[in-house]
Amino acid sequence: MDDDSGSDRDSILVVDDIPANIEVLSGILRGEYRVRAATNGVRALEIAAGDSAPDLILLDVMMPDMDGLTVCRRLKADLRTRHIPVIFVTAMSEIDDEAQGFEAGCVDYVTKPVSPSIVLARVRTQLSLANQNRALERQVRIRTSELERTRRAVIRCLGKASEFKDDNTGLHVVRMSQYSRALGLAVGMSEVDADLLMLASPMHDVGKIGVPDSILKKPGKLTPEEWALMQQHVHFGALILGDQDSELLQMAKTIALTHHEKWDGSGYPAGLAGEDIPLVGRITALADVFDALTSVRPYKRAWSLDETVDYIRKERGRHFDPLLVDKLAQVLPEFDRIKTYYADQAEGHS
Repeated sequence: MDDDSGSDRDSILVVDDIPANIEVLSGILRGEYRVRAATNGVRALEIAAGDSAPDLILLDVMMPDMDGLTVCRRLKADLRTRHIPVIFVTAMSEIDDEAQGFEAGCVDYVTKPVSPSIVLARVRTQLSLANQNRALERQVRIRTSELERTRRAVIRCLGKASEFKDDNTGLHVVRMSQYSRALGLAVGMSEVDADLLMLASPMHDVGKIGVPDSILKKPGKLTPEEWALMQQHVHFGALILGDQDSELLQMAKTIALTHHEKWDGSGYPAGLAGEDIPLVGRITALADVFDALTSVRPYKRAWSLDETVDYIRKERGRHFDPLLVDKLAQVLPEFDRIKTYYADQAEGHS
């Protein structure tokens, strides 16, 4: 049951395996909010990560198959949904249960049988807090814009340093970072997280600084020993980026370690497969390959967009996340614009 009337109103997702409970909460909320419903955790996660994400989630704790605690943890672990406030609705009132809920990431509890006035008050409070937090984030971004510009410049320089070691132009990291941002937005990342990905992705190959030129620039095929050393660049990158408090550098380290993993588990260094590969690593992998294929390299011509898209589609479910491949058609005009713009930039500097 979805209520799409009043598109300017905040949207609430009610999750409960008992339809009668959904009807009770929907009846309380429908006068002020747009209400959507899910009867299991899997469907709730799909809606939350979809194109029309809810502004708040009312989540039952005791559900079969996937309980509310698990759903909440998954929401908070996903860059696309971690900002959505979650209020648990439960018949349990034990302190230990509440502690588990707050540890999982919920912001409040409502106990059954629900009181309409309490439900509305707590929903209003959490939506107001979420709006205040977004406003504060905007103010912080405005006030630190100069620092942000400086940070971007430093990061791009670091990314370019690794590219110059590998016979690529510095514009490669600029293009692939823009591709990464566009793809992140297409799969539901917030503007903030997509911008963070754009800043972090240029450092994906920073570890190549630690690989000898004799291997990086070898014209022929690498020996097994040389290939093993080449693969170590992901670990070198992680060491260079280190264990930092910065969310940006944490993401950059994740990307450095995982952008050579493949959806089918045949990548390196850990042989991760499917969604065990962090989303930012999956996105960077596709963006990096797209730019490599569409760019001139000493050993190859630039592929056309059609050739590149055909190759990526053939690697759907093998090298690349099927969802990202499916989203490629949506972002292809933006990819083409980025490719053309930075090609013109290169000609202007030549």
